Amino acid sequence: MVKKVEGDLLAGDLKFAVVVSRFNDFITSKLLEGAIDVVVRHGGKEERVTVAYVPGSAELAVAALKLAKSGKFDAVVCLGCVIRGATDHYDHVAQLASRGIGEVGLQTGVPTIFGVVTADSLEQAIERAGSKQGNQGAKAMLAAVEMANLMKKL
Repeated sequence: MVKKVEGDLLAGDLKFAVVVSRFNDFITSKLLEGAIDVVVRHGGKEERVTVAYVPGSAELAVAALKLAKSGKFDAVVCLGCVIRGATDHYDHVAQLASRGIGEVGLQTGVPTIFGVVTADSLEQAIERAGSKQGNQGAKAMLAAVEMANLMKKL
C-alpha cells in the first residue's frame, strides 16, 4: 500500500509572513484581506501573521528571502499585482517576481507562495482580487497553510 503524506488546512499555531507590494495597492490590499481571512477561517490567529510592505512586485523576493531565512515563519506568501501596459515592462517584472519567489522557497526550504496577480487589464486584476475569479490572496494563503503543514510531516 502506498504511504500518502498530505498537508491539512488548519492554520492553528502556524506563523506566516506576507510580503505585499504597495504598487497597485487598490488590488494588493484586497489580496491581503483575503489572505488574513483564510488564516482566521482556518483556525489561526491574525497576530501570528507578519506583513512586510515593499515598493513593487520586483522587490517581493528580496524581502521574502530575508523573512524565510529568519526561521520565524512556517511559510511566506508574496502578494503583488502586475498589469500589462503599452511596453514590455510587464513581462520583465512578472518574470523577475516569479523566478525570484520560486528561488526563495528552493534556497530556504520554507514554502514561499506566489500570490502575484498578472493581468492584461485592470478589470482582470479586479476579478482576481475578490470578484469573479475569487481572491488570489486567499488562494495563496490556503496553499501556504497546506504546504506549511506538509513540511512538518515530511
